[in-house]
Amino acid sequence: MAQKSEIEWTDATWNPVTGCTKVGPGCDNCYAERFAERWRGVEGHPYEQGFDLRLWPSRLAQPGLWKKPRMIFVNSMSDLFHKDIDRSHIDKVFDAMEAADWHVYQILTKRSSLMRNYVRTRYGGGPIPAHIWLGVSVEDAAHKSRIEHLRQINSEARFISFEPLLGPIGEVDLSNIAWAIVGGESGPYARPMQPEWATELRHACEHFDVAFFFKQWGGARPKSGGRLLEGAEWNGFPWQIVPSSIMVELGAA
Repeated sequence: MAQKSEIEWTDATWNPVTGCTKVGPGCDNCYAERFAERWRGVEGHPYEQGFDLRLWPSRLAQPGLWKKPRMIFVNSMSDLFHKDIDRSHIDKVFDAMEAADWHVYQILTKRSSLMRNYVRTRYGGGPIPAHIWLGVSVEDAAHKSRIEHLRQINSEARFISFEPLLGPIGEVDLSNIAWAIVGGESGPYARPMQPEWATELRHACEHFDVAFFFKQWGGARPKSGGRLLEGAEWNGFPWQIVPSSIMVELGAA
């Protein structure tokens, strides 16, 4: 199953796994869980199991059927590196991404050490294919270690999602990071993001020459607070790491 996405920094979502479990405060008000649990018990619905972990082998071929190049957010409704996902299924997801290499795939995880270990084994310490972007979610200063795990991966396409940003990150090393996305939490129990937290990260991105994307302030709904930070929109994107073979079509999308 793949579908057009309303997420500002991608074109589409692809979920060869759905469901997850919580690993930190950034998961407390998970939008994916809230959506999936609405359908628990509805027979025949893709989320009849709610937010319980489910593998979808039937969806593995989807990227190959999508002929126009696009940015694809992998597992918007799960975490590909959840400890209970069988390695053979992760292998098949990577096989599918490698085969349909006219897309760019964006993978985010909070299980950063498991991602690092997996890709080191799969690629023998060699470089990750340039069209597969690996990233980590970091919600506060207590979880900055995920950035260090990310930096230990052999890739030029490392990115970080500071969303939901729940506290100041403080001093942070963004060297060898290509892209940073910052956003506040949304939903009925959204915790507010302070302007100085976002501005501090913008300055860090400027210092380390990292593309900076400000996604939203958040609130009851994702668009509640708008997208302006310091009176401007910030739509930074790391075009320098997009493979040249698909640059033109993605740039025109």
